[in-house]
Amino acid sequence: MKRFHVHARVTDLGAGIAFDSKLFGTEPTRVEADDAKWKLDDPRINFAVSARGAAPDVDHLGFQVDDDGELAELKARAQAADMALLDEGPTSCCHARSDKHWVTDPQGIAWERFRSLHDIAVFREAAAAAGAALCAPAQTAEPAAEAVARCC
Repeated sequence: MKRFHVHARVTDLGAGIAFDSKLFGTEPTRVEADDAKWKLDDPRINFAVSARGAAPDVDHLGFQVDDDGELAELKARAQAADMALLDEGPTSCCHARSDKHWVTDPQGIAWERFRSLHDIAVFREAAAAAGAALCAPAQTAEPAAEAVARCC
């Protein structure tokens, strides 16, 4: 079953967490130094906020799926519609190891489609291992690359 995903950028993470906790009637599922997420069943949503220096806005939208078949179906649907697809495949981002791909709608909004496999301690393993800054720009010209650079 799919779970709608919304990722918003905030200027004050603490204030965002306090507001969203009251809005949803529950504390976040996970809180890190620069982000928080709620995995809710009513409504079925994965809602995330992050404070990483960008202006407040919707960062990206997406769908989180429960199994490989659902992810393959979303990918096949994008390919059949001839959408530009950025396939990250197995990756680590947003404190999770996931399999994911991205598409960009006509307005330029990035849509992340992913299956989270398990939590990890760091935001982006490759950057942490290389000693690089987190969320460094992706080296690709694909339409969703900007969202990937901002991270999930």
